[in-house]
Amino acid sequence: MTESPTAAAQAWLTSLDDALQRRDVEAALELFGDDSYWRDFVAFTWNLKTLEGKASIRRMLEATLDRVQPANWVLAEDATGSAAADGTVEAWVTFETGAARGYGHLRLRDGKCWTLLTTMQELKGFEEKKGPRRDQGVAHEITRGRRSWLELKEEQEARLGYEEQPYCVIIGGGQGGIGLAARLRRLGVPTIIIEKNQKPGDSWRNRYKSLHLHDPVWYDHLPYLQFPDDWPVFAAKDKIGDWLEHYTRIMELNYWSGTECVGAEYDDGTQEWAVNVLRNGEPVTLRPKQLVFALGVSGYPSIPTFDGAESFLGEQRHSSQHPGGGDWTGKKAVVIGSNNSAHDICADLWEHGADVTMVQRSSTHIARSESLMDLALGGLYSETALANGVTTEKADLLFASLPMRILPETQVPVYQQMAERDAEFYSQLEAAGFDLDFGVDGSGLFVKYLRRGSGYYIDVGASQLIIDGRVKLKSGQVSKITGNAVVMADGTELEADLIVYATGYGSMNGWLADLVSPEIADRVGKCWGYGSDTPKDPGPWEGELRNMWKPTNVPNLWIHGGNLHQSRHYSSYLALQLKARMEGLETPVYELQPSHHTR
Repeated sequence: MTESPTAAAQAWLTSLDDALQRRDVEAALELFGDDSYWRDFVAFTWNLKTLEGKASIRRMLEATLDRVQPANWVLAEDATGSAAADGTVEAWVTFETGAARGYGHLRLRDGKCWTLLTTMQELKGFEEKKGPRRDQGVAHEITRGRRSWLELKEEQEARLGYEEQPYCVIIGGGQGGIGLAARLRRLGVPTIIIEKNQKPGDSWRNRYKSLHLHDPVWYDHLPYLQFPDDWPVFAAKDKIGDWLEHYTRIMELNYWSGTECVGAEYDDGTQEWAVNVLRNGEPVTLRPKQLVFALGVSGYPSIPTFDGAESFLGEQRHSSQHPGGGDWTGKKAVVIGSNNSAHDICADLWEHGADVTMVQRSSTHIARSESLMDLALGGLYSETALANGVTTEKADLLFASLPMRILPETQVPVYQQMAERDAEFYSQLEAAGFDLDFGVDGSGLFVKYLRRGSGYYIDVGASQLIIDGRVKLKSGQVSKITGNAVVMADGTELEADLIVYATGYGSMNGWLADLVSPEIADRVGKCWGYGSDTPKDPGPWEGELRNMWKPTNVPNLWIHGGNLHQSRHYSSYLALQLKARMEGLETPVYELQPSHHTR
């Protein structure tokens, strides 16, 4: 009789616990299959690191066991799956280290580990003040001259950055910076957010007026405070902007709006940064120990250089500067690009009367929103998932439990099914001349996003405009621009009153070159991508997103970003790394990744 999944998982954990507490690396390795993966978020490595294969796991254990002191590996709940020879057991686990409490996910095949995810959840002695540890809020004693909560808050805000220095400065007050700051505040890390816009949420409000989230609401919650359960599945940009503004107030964040960072320099002697900012025009120098760049998922707008562009008589702008709306009746618009922003802007211009042409210079992956939600996201982020007990937090960990090496092969069947389900849709797009792909290996949207952050569109209606010919399509490369047209390599002239460059963004380390120095930017190296050696994600293999949410090759400098899901999930690990350093804990980084690919 085959033992239950729960019994199989607990037996494995008991054996691992015993081997690790005895520091018996050989016995621990016997519990792992030859084709196995251990993905660790901070708990063992003070890094975000995937160990691939037993030799890699051996090196990590030999380097970290005495310091980490792992113990008490137990099931968090009953395991699922099948313990039969051809089955897979999945289990949620808890464990402890000398410094922290952890949570993880385990997959067993034939009784041995196939994948193990370990994550740090809280530092012992430095837990968030929540639940039974929450502050009293008021002393029930009447004294003369006592100050109200508001007075104390305003006094603290007035001192921080002037009489007292923050431990951490976050440059960028979008969803990433706001969510990270919320976690740091809960951990008692004095933090200031620097944001050049006048109000939290303006980075959303300032985009083209038709913009909505393309990801569903269950995927997009911020830390601690989920969207109300009557929010639309796809929220409008201004609704998100308002939410971010209120979130900063509710979470009591030190948010310096109207403030621009003009430069930063690290002092090796004092081991602190000098961050020079203009706050409403007034120069201020902040001296934090830690500096986080949270300026989005990309660097500066990337605008290609075309001969003759300076002679164009109409308007031309990057997609990030396109306001949307207006009356374009009788005007001709050319949008160069064919990914998310390009489709949204084409639709916006068409809605407002323009004669629109999209220029597609390379193939694009398109996934219909309904199919993406049903086939790719539904099991993790949906009402059905919630009904099945898959909370947002569990969904985040389940997605993270699949190492980058095996993620593509798990995604291929999803997109094969999508291609079959939407075959007529794709056939119509191809008949219109649209160049489609599903990624170089058929692994679809999410893998393409992780590899290059571009090359796809989640269809929320604009594809039909192309199918119907309401938005014209021209494939090929741009040769030059004249006073009134975009000229293609084949000689075709596309008349234009407006050119929108929906041509993406550079690497995030581009910000560092201007705000710190080119040398620092190159020491950090490329941000994003994991070394898959696919288009726009050159090798060598790293297996984690480069420089994201983990130590970089520049002391006390961090990169935080990603979509709403990533900003929410990974901000937890970045916050714990910063808190540990503030408290003076030992944080030896295992295998700090080398820098590759300068600007």
